[in-house]
Amino acid sequence: MARTRIADAASSLTPRGRCLVAAGVTLGLLGALLGERALVQVAVFVLTLPVLSAVGVARQRFRIATRRTVTPARLPRGEDADVLLEVANTDRRTGGLWVLTEQLPAELAARPRFVVERLASGATAPLRYRLHGGRRGRFSLGPVRLRLVDPFGLVLRTAAGSDTATLLVTPRVRPLQGSGALAGAGGNGGEGARRSIAVHGEDDVSTREYRYGDDLRLVHWRATARTGELMVRLEERPWRAAATLFLDARLPAHLTGGRVTGPAGDPAAPPDTLEWGVEAAASIGVHLLRRGAGLRVVTEGGELTPSLGRGPLGPEELLERLAELGGSRHAGLQAGAEALRRAGVDGPAICLLGLLGPDDVHALVRARSGPGTDVAVLVDAAAWLDAGAGRGRRPLAPAARAELVSRQQQAVDLFRSAGWQVVAVRPDQSVDQVWDQLGGPLPSAATYGAPAVSAAGSVGGQVPA
Repeated sequence: MARTRIADAASSLTPRGRCLVAAGVTLGLLGALLGERALVQVAVFVLTLPVLSAVGVARQRFRIATRRTVTPARLPRGEDADVLLEVANTDRRTGGLWVLTEQLPAELAARPRFVVERLASGATAPLRYRLHGGRRGRFSLGPVRLRLVDPFGLVLRTAAGSDTATLLVTPRVRPLQGSGALAGAGGNGGEGARRSIAVHGEDDVSTREYRYGDDLRLVHWRATARTGELMVRLEERPWRAAATLFLDARLPAHLTGGRVTGPAGDPAAPPDTLEWGVEAAASIGVHLLRRGAGLRVVTEGGELTPSLGRGPLGPEELLERLAELGGSRHAGLQAGAEALRRAGVDGPAICLLGLLGPDDVHALVRARSGPGTDVAVLVDAAAWLDAGAGRGRRPLAPAARAELVSRQQQAVDLFRSAGWQVVAVRPDQSVDQVWDQLGGPLPSAATYGAPAVSAAGSVGGQVPA
């Protein structure tokens, strides 16, 4: 027990306190060896000072309460947030010299340090600092680490709280215009397409079975009496635009090493291809959802659903799920393609992809064995590599680079042969620029003079070796 107390006392000394103890011990030894009583007296005084400081710090009692206000609590990547940390002294006595350090993730900011001296009982000290959301994710702020220091700076005592706050850094949402890929969807639910029902008389009106939530004023009583089941009229109404958003978030499929320069004038451009894809998914998804489109979001691991239960994603739920989406270790897109097939949305599929192989392309094409109205947004591998992106800390060898670029071009050719619209993304292109390219009519297989997709979903013709 004595050894433990000695170790605790030694560990509470600051570097200044350790130096003072070493000086006192040295003076005491010299005084004893030389027979100098004055040196021994000085040594006793020097050694007494850290002891008195340690006793004073150990006797300090404190009770504090902290509260954090983060503005905003949901922060787009690349922007700043302000934090108000309120420290209240809930003890009946006045506090001593407190050194407060806020525990923060390194991705947000350096740990701020504050000095609060003699905070009165019941008083509150407002402390402010700023965070920079340089990376997506859900981050914990706090707890506060309190350090009690004596006036001479010889002894230090630390204690940590347990209260924390949360900051959610979401992907940026770039403002988009128009309907993009939905503009060419035609009968698949593009914006502005309408379903017109010709009504030539009461007997020719189209009807269907009553569903829970239908307006009772639309009940068609004559059809109900004829069929014996409750029937409602189908009136002319607009189609609801629909689409499926597919995001390839596999780490092996992206160039995440190095640091690239994005579009001019963008201080927080995506640093790698994965972040570009996540930002594109957030921007396109929020844009379509706010325009009333029926959207399903799928990744290589399956469909994204709200955190609380099932149902369609809203704009805020989509940003929350994408904020916490990390790169996966899936080898291929087979599982994601199956989830894309199960989504079964009539509108086009907008696929945000990384580096692909022929098997990945075939899996996606088979999952969408329908009209050629789908879109593949791929990484322009050569442009990203030229801009400084890589697949690790070391640059790619010339042979590996050539093979990677060649495989990506094969993927582009395969998608085009299947009738997909293909856009290759460069690092100097923003999401809104790519979205504008998707606003034209979607090409069919005949546009490229290539075979169409068979009923089984396989691409006709031969796959480049």
